[in-house]
Amino acid sequence: MGMLEDIARFLEEGDEDNVSASTQAALKLGLAPKEILERGLIAGMNVVGERFREREIFLPDVLMAAKAMTAGLEHLTPLLAEGGVVAKGKVVIGTVSGDLHDIGKNLVAIMLKGAGFEVVDLGKDISPQAFVDAAVKEKAGFIGMSALLTTTMPVMKDVVALARKNELLRKVKIVIGGAPVSEEYAREIGADLYAFDAASAVDRVRAAADR
Repeated sequence: MGMLEDIARFLEEGDEDNVSASTQAALKLGLAPKEILERGLIAGMNVVGERFREREIFLPDVLMAAKAMTAGLEHLTPLLAEGGVVAKGKVVIGTVSGDLHDIGKNLVAIMLKGAGFEVVDLGKDISPQAFVDAAVKEKAGFIGMSALLTTTMPVMKDVVALARKNELLRKVKIVIGGAPVSEEYAREIGADLYAFDAASAVDRVRAAADR
C-alpha cells in the first residue's frame, strides 16, 4: 500500500494523529501537496461520504473523519496557496434567519471542504442581506442555504430574489436543503440546486462546478 492510500485509510478511520503524521511524511518525501490533497485526503473523504450515504457509518464517524482531514489540511493549505492551487469553488453557506438548526448545515460544510471546496460558513439565523453581502465579498460561486422549519422557508425565497437583483452575483448558483424543503420548492423560488442530504449536496455542487 502506498503512502497516499495510507492517508486515505487513516482519514476513513478518523485517525487524526496518523493523518497528520502521514501528511507530513509524504511532504518530506517530496510528494506534491496537490497530489496528497486529491489522492489522499479527498479520496478518503469521498469514501466517507459514500459510506455515510449508504448508511454504513453515521454522523459521529463523519465528524471524526472531518477532524482528521483538518489535521492534514493544516500542513497542506499554506503550500497549496503558495503553489497557486485554487479550490474547486467557493461556497457561502448558512442557516436562514429565524432558524437555529445547524447540524445538517455543518455536515454539508464539512463534506464540501472534504470534496475540495472553499467554504465560508456564516452560521445560523442569517438574514438575506448577510448571505448576499458575504457572497459578493467572497466572490463565491455558490450560496448554500438550510431551513429546518416551514416558517423559515420563505426566507430562502427572499435570498434568491435579492441575489438575482445583484449584478455581481449573476453567475452565483444557489443550493437549498433541509427537512421541509423539496425539489419542487427549489424550482418555485428560482434556486438552482436542491439537495436532500449532505452527500447529495456535495454531488450537486460538484456537478455544477464542473460545468
